[in-house]
Amino acid sequence: MNAQDVRHPAGWAAAARRQTGRVTADHYFSAEPAAPAQRGEIEFSVAGRNYRLAVASGVFSAARLDPGTTVLLRKAELPGGELHPPRRTGAGGTFLDLGCGYGPIACVLATEAPHATVWAVDVNSRARELTAENAGRLGLAGRVRVAAPDEVPPDLEFDQIWSNPPTHVGKADLHAMVERWLPRLAPGGVAWLVINRHLGGDSLHAWLVARGWVVDRVASQKGFRVLRVDRAAG
Repeated sequence: MNAQDVRHPAGWAAAARRQTGRVTADHYFSAEPAAPAQRGEIEFSVAGRNYRLAVASGVFSAARLDPGTTVLLRKAELPGGELHPPRRTGAGGTFLDLGCGYGPIACVLATEAPHATVWAVDVNSRARELTAENAGRLGLAGRVRVAAPDEVPPDLEFDQIWSNPPTHVGKADLHAMVERWLPRLAPGGVAWLVINRHLGGDSLHAWLVARGWVVDRVASQKGFRVLRVDRAAG
């Protein structure tokens, strides 16, 4: 499987990195980015399919497909197909892309599992707008449901949760986010997380295990840990 990114032209890429890093008052986890959106596009490929998505400043990794997401999409088990069918074959499966940004994970999941519904959740309103736009471009609008966290039905369970969580929010907020969403895994469900080793990947692994989750490190590449999280038996 290949996942590559194509950067924006010089100038736009630098501006996008300034907006999505810690240089301005806006962060990718801001609910309402204040700075005007500087738009562009990125291209990448996953599992032999090419994607072209709209991006904008004020959203996570607007200059490229970020390395963590690249590693996650390369090393985790993508749903669909004969090897990894949706858990609920009758309903097609319900997935969650937690912290969806402009939607690369949600769009890949919906493409690879054509009978699944993918909830794309982000606190950032600009990210949600871009995800909805990108899903529409790819003909996925009917199956990618974009929402703010509090807009997700409280009783909804997920067969799979995928996330490149926002480590820069701090450990307490990261743990609170994980504690909020992981218990919503359906029986037999699985979560796939990617965490930078230098930003708490190993400590999050240990923290999850201490709380009763079964965690396997399925890959370690370019400083990122890819974790598979399952419920403990019984």
